[in-house]
Amino acid sequence: MNVLVIGKGGREHALVYAVSKSAKVDKIYAAPGNPGMAQLAECVDISDSDVEALVAFAKDKQIDLTIVGPEHTLSLGVVDEFQKEGLKIFGPSKDAAQVESSKDFAKKIMVKHGIPTAAYATFDNEEDAVAYVKEQGAPIVVKEDGLKAGKGVTVAQTLEEALDALHIAFSIPNNKVVIEECLCGFEFSLICFVCDDIVLPMQIAQDHKCAYDGDKGPNTGGMGVYSPVKKITPAIIDEAMETIMKPMAKAMMEEGHPFTGFLYGGLMLTDKGIKTIEFNARFGDPEAEVILPRLKSDFVEVIENIMNHKTVELTWDEEVTLGVVMASEGYPASSTKGAVIKGFEDVDSMIFHMGTKEIDGNLVTDGGRVLIVVSKEKTLEEAYKKAYDDVEKITCDKLFYRKDIGKKDMQ
Repeated sequence: MNVLVIGKGGREHALVYAVSKSAKVDKIYAAPGNPGMAQLAECVDISDSDVEALVAFAKDKQIDLTIVGPEHTLSLGVVDEFQKEGLKIFGPSKDAAQVESSKDFAKKIMVKHGIPTAAYATFDNEEDAVAYVKEQGAPIVVKEDGLKAGKGVTVAQTLEEALDALHIAFSIPNNKVVIEECLCGFEFSLICFVCDDIVLPMQIAQDHKCAYDGDKGPNTGGMGVYSPVKKITPAIIDEAMETIMKPMAKAMMEEGHPFTGFLYGGLMLTDKGIKTIEFNARFGDPEAEVILPRLKSDFVEVIENIMNHKTVELTWDEEVTLGVVMASEGYPASSTKGAVIKGFEDVDSMIFHMGTKEIDGNLVTDGGRVLIVVSKEKTLEEAYKKAYDDVEKITCDKLFYRKDIGKKDMQ
C-alpha cells in the first residue's frame, strides 16, 4: 500500500512511525512532514491546509489510505473532498469534526444524550458572560468555542482571571465562549478508533497541560505524557467506554453526524464519577507519541478493519512509555525559530519532532513545542529516569521542559 499522513507535528511523526511498522505498507508520504518524519517517509511540500493540492497528490500517487493528523485540516473538510474523489481516508467529515471545532456543538450533544460532563453555559457577548461568571464565582473554566490548538482555555482560580479571559476572548470578532463548572479530580485521555457505532479503545495516557511544574502556568497543547496510567483501572476504562465513548459515537450517528476516525475523550475521574472535559476529532498530541509505540497490532490493518466495520482485538506492549516535551522559551505565548539543537547522537530514547526544521545541515527550532523525548521501560519510575537522562543530553539555549512528568502516578 501507499499511505499518506497529513500534518507536520509530533502526532504525525508518531502516526508515520506506526504506519512504518505495518507489513501492509510499501511507501509512506508525509505532507508536509518534518525532518524527523523524513527518516521514515517521503516528505511532500504541500501545506496541511491545501485540501485541493492534497487531493490531487493522493490521486496522482495512487494513495491507498490517507490518515489525517491535525484538527484544522479536518475542519476544512479534507475528508469530504477525498471521499468525493473515491479516495480512502481515515478521519471525520467536516460536519462530524465539529465535536472539536465547536465546544458548544459538543456540549449540546452531551447534554441531550445524557453523557456526563461539566455544567455549562454558552455566550456570544461579554456583558452576559461577565454577569454569569460573577453569579457563579471562581474557580471556573472559560473556553473559547472554536479551534485553539489546545490553548484558548483558562482554568480561572479567581474572578479576576476569569474576567480577563472573557475580555481577551471577546476582543476577537464573532467569538463565542463556553463557561463551565471547574471539575476536580484525576485527568486522563481515552482515544478510540471509531467507525460509526464501532468504538475500539486504545491504552490510556495522561497529558500534562500546564506549562510549568506542579501544574502551574498557562494551558498549553501538552508538555509531557505517559502511558499506561496506574490510577485508571480496567473497571474505570469500562465505565468510561459505556457511559461516554460508546454513547457519544451513537449520539453522533443519531444526530446525523456519523464519526469515523480517532475520537479523543479528555476525561476527569471525579468523586462523582467520570466526566467529560472535551472531545477531540483526532489523535491527541502528545498522546500519540506514547500510545502508538506501545501498539503491537498492525496499525494500518486495524484502521482497514475498522473502516470495514470489523471489530478487532488490539494487542499492547506491557512496558511504560513516558514523553517529555521540549518547548520554546516563552511558549505558549511565543515561540522561537532558528535556534540550533544538538546532542541527538547520545540519545537512546525515541525522539518525535514537533516543531523543527533543517537549515544548512543543522536541526533548528521552528515552533512552540519543538521535540518530545519518549522512553520505554518496564516501570514508570524507570521510564521517568531514562527520559530525563536523555533530555539532558540535548542542547539548545532556547528550550525548556517540565521536570515532573508522571510524578503524580508515582505517589
